[in-house]
Amino acid sequence: MALVDRLNALLRRVPAWLLYILGAGYAAWYFWLGLSNQLGPEPINTLLRAYGLISLKLIIAGLAITPLRKWTKINLLKFRRAIGVTAFFFLLAHLAVFALLDVQSLSRVWTEVVKRPYVTIGMAGLLLLLPLAVTSNNLSLRKMGGAAWRKLHKLVYPAAILGGVHYVWLIKGWQTKPLVYLAIILILLAARIKWKRNQKRSQVTA
Repeated sequence: MALVDRLNALLRRVPAWLLYILGAGYAAWYFWLGLSNQLGPEPINTLLRAYGLISLKLIIAGLAITPLRKWTKINLLKFRRAIGVTAFFFLLAHLAVFALLDVQSLSRVWTEVVKRPYVTIGMAGLLLLLPLAVTSNNLSLRKMGGAAWRKLHKLVYPAAILGGVHYVWLIKGWQTKPLVYLAIILILLAARIKWKRNQKRSQVTA
């Protein structure tokens, strides 16, 4: 426990805004790799998938903060908002690469959304995360009230599932990596459901 306490004390000294700088730096660096022909024979596709995957990883990281605190006592709550906003930033970058560099037409984006189910699912996940990104600030929290704000931000749960399904569907064939990501999302959400049920039972028996 002493080690966890020291780690938590160290984490309290790390500013959350550092994640924004790291995220922007990583996105710019990867974009530069594409411009300088260092992403292989299909740089646009590689850049598109890289931005999408880092967004999914960050969403999973945000979902894992509460279980991590419950199971290990490591407290990363101060970073959850920054992780969520950075995840949405990469999701927007993923969409921008798709719209401007891949299909190269905003009208074709709508065509792809209607035509391809995995694009439909991905866009649905983005739209679910949009109000979360807009309200990820103290002003929105005060105006909405804590209960309503927390209820709205539970939209991250279905958005995470849609993101996982989008990744599975995007990769041709049943490859292991996308299925692992989707399984992790489902396990994290199942753990939350179990905790909620246990809390209700405790309240009833109390």
